[in-house]
Amino acid sequence: MKSPSLNRIWLMLALATLVTGWLGESGWAQRAGAFSVLLMFGLSIVKGRWVVLDFMELREAPPLWRRLMLGWLLAVVALILLAWWLARP
Repeated sequence: MKSPSLNRIWLMLALATLVTGWLGESGWAQRAGAFSVLLMFGLSIVKGRWVVLDFMELREAPPLWRRLMLGWLLAVVALILLAWWLARP
């Protein structure tokens, strides 16, 4: 992958990290409830996808490897969301 693309993706990852950090620390996440949790995990999925496809360079890899890594990412996020949902009052 070309350096400008990686730099652009790195910048988007940094911005998404700042947004999720702000959501978690601002108190807005507690007031907004499920919406903010889903927004943060949605950003986490997007960030994970960028890391898997671009930084791990699996975009051009055989489909099996992409499916395994992206499936693992989705499974982890789904299990965390399930635990959050079960623990809600």
